[in-house]
Amino acid sequence: MMDISEIQSLLPHRYPFLLVDRVVEIVPGQKLTAYKNVTINEPFFNGHFPGHPVMPGVLILEALAQATAILAYKTEAMDPSRLVTYLMGVDNARFRKPVVPGDRLQLDIEVIRHKGAIWKTKGLATVDGVKVAEGEFLATVVDKNKAAKGDESAAS
Repeated sequence: MMDISEIQSLLPHRYPFLLVDRVVEIVPGQKLTAYKNVTINEPFFNGHFPGHPVMPGVLILEALAQATAILAYKTEAMDPSRLVTYLMGVDNARFRKPVVPGDRLQLDIEVIRHKGAIWKTKGLATVDGVKVAEGEFLATVVDKNKAAKGDESAAS
């Protein structure tokens, strides 16, 4: 449904911090399913952990947050050259099983609530159908120009 080129047209992230490789399902305003292919070439494996590579849990949460941003952009048909999605909070984060090189991390996002610029989603990360991480995400969409100037009304 969305390849890496289209994902890059929406998200400001780039390698090595772009953590969504493909989107396979979007139901605007409701849910999204995406993938991150985890390879030994990831730069974080050099230090996490030598001889026992494990994807950092915070990066799994970041991948889920990036998937949330994609869902927001596609739901509202937002202009990514003008608007950016910022993560505001993560609640109830849990890590269930390590993610290692060779895994395909499936990212499932479900909207809990959306009002104006504020999005609350539930994210679930799985590998081969096994839950590896989950959490609830609070995000806001802001005008890049207002946000850069520190305007407190940027999120309105």
